Amino acid sequence: AVGPKLLQYVIKVLVQSVQLLYTLLRIDQPSYILLQNPPGLPSIAIAWVAGLFWRSKLIVDWHNYGYTILSLSHGRNHPLVQIAKWYEKLFGHLADYNLCVTEAMKEDLWVNCNIKAVTLYDRPAAYFKETPLELQHHLYMKLAKDYEPFRARYVAQPGADSSAFTRRDAGRVTHTAARPALLVSSTKDEDFSVLLKALEDYERFIGEGAKLPALVCVITGKGPLKDYYNGLIQKLHFEHIQICTPWLEAEDYPLLLGSADLGVCLHKSSSGLDLPMKVVDMFGCCLPVCAIHFECLHELVKHNENGLIFKDSKELAEQLKMLFWDFPAPGELERLRQRLRASRAPRWEESWDHTVLPLLG
Repeated sequence: AVGPKLLQYVIKVLVQSVQLLYTLLRIDQPSYILLQNPPGLPSIAIAWVAGLFWRSKLIVDWHNYGYTILSLSHGRNHPLVQIAKWYEKLFGHLADYNLCVTEAMKEDLWVNCNIKAVTLYDRPAAYFKETPLELQHHLYMKLAKDYEPFRARYVAQPGADSSAFTRRDAGRVTHTAARPALLVSSTKDEDFSVLLKALEDYERFIGEGAKLPALVCVITGKGPLKDYYNGLIQKLHFEHIQICTPWLEAEDYPLLLGSADLGVCLHKSSSGLDLPMKVVDMFGCCLPVCAIHFECLHELVKHNENGLIFKDSKELAEQLKMLFWDFPAPGELERLRQRLRASRAPRWEESWDHTVLPLLG
């Protein structure tokens, strides 16, 4: 961290270029080099150079544009952003094959970059699925050791062990009476205040007599704004809502999604052309989702079919009220879950075999 930030950035890119090229030239000769972008600086150029050396074909998998992410901190007209945009277009055009994650991105690549791409939608891995009640109970009991919202509200009977959501009695696991609803979201660089404001309205609805359950809101992830939002959470004084921000082991995250009642996605694309992977994983677990609106979200979330789309905290609060009304009795939330169960979308391996292998011959 010496000298101007621009100089630091240039030195970092040069060092990474040497490291990456050295690594790629030491591996066994590949037939293809598959590169996800972003990050593409310096990896697209280095992968292209390595491809020339190895006589390998380069496949760029476009998940977003790096220059649009860079513009969030520097502005669209910053010289560095313009250089990054030119760089991505140039080396993307030099790739042998291009994949992208939405039809909107496919069209944008062709119209603005003259790059012909094939749409390969993100799909959930096979381990994202509904969690059996027995495994739910095991997860809740594990989390209850460190996080108060998962602990039983009442003392269990002798011989029974209980969480806030489930109880085991005589070897049989059941849901607890009047259990809270479990909402899952995540924070990285999203505007989490939208959810907090919606939860304030939800608390008010209960105070006004609405037939709504208590709510446990689990916020996963470890983004740069996590500490900031934790500070805001501590200032809130909810009576019917508990919020916790656990750090989950990798194998516990799919189990949590498969155990939850509702997912909330606050992801907004920097380009408006990518889709939130967290929603893909939630759908793999047949978990209904409320997602904040942006341009091409409709390619994944079909409003009132497999989830709901909202534009602000007020709209989200009304959706929470509708979905959790008279919970856990079957209602709109169960209708969305049944649609997800019936949709049977292809998993990652099937999608790859169907879309990419024919492309490679």
